[in-house]
Amino acid sequence: MIINLSEIGRIYSPFKKIEGMPVQPIGAEEVKGEIHVSKEYEKGLKDIDGFSHLTLIYYLHKCEGHNLEVTPFLDNSAHGVFATRSPKRPNNLGISVVQLDKVEGNILHISNVDVLDGTPVIDIKPYVPQLYEKTVKNLKVGWFENKHGDAVNKKADKRFL
Repeated sequence: MIINLSEIGRIYSPFKKIEGMPVQPIGAEEVKGEIHVSKEYEKGLKDIDGFSHLTLIYYLHKCEGHNLEVTPFLDNSAHGVFATRSPKRPNNLGISVVQLDKVEGNILHISNVDVLDGTPVIDIKPYVPQLYEKTVKNLKVGWFENKHGDAVNKKADKRFL
């Protein structure tokens, strides 16, 4: 099945190239950016200013192809792509939780941005952790268990271009 999606806007960030970018939002604390939502979708932002954080779904427009096994930035061993947050995915979709600082018309001012400048946004959803708290029990994070702390200082390199 072919699924057609359209961008609803663009993310603007200080990261003009992939190399040197933070690999996860935890490494992008206080990094400012903006989402410019297309004017045709501006009405969809009504009441979004009542949320402190947003979940962004975006298209990894600079990634070409995919790998079913990858060696992620936080490990030295190969893992299946679906057991990682690697950008080299069959559908090149990325997801991040960012802080919403301010809304000005169709522009969302955000913080904790770990996304490449000019990235197309596919969807924006309010982040509501209470919707998960009763269903996320006995949480396990697999191979990330002893690695996630390293994400603060890891930067992207050429491996996922």
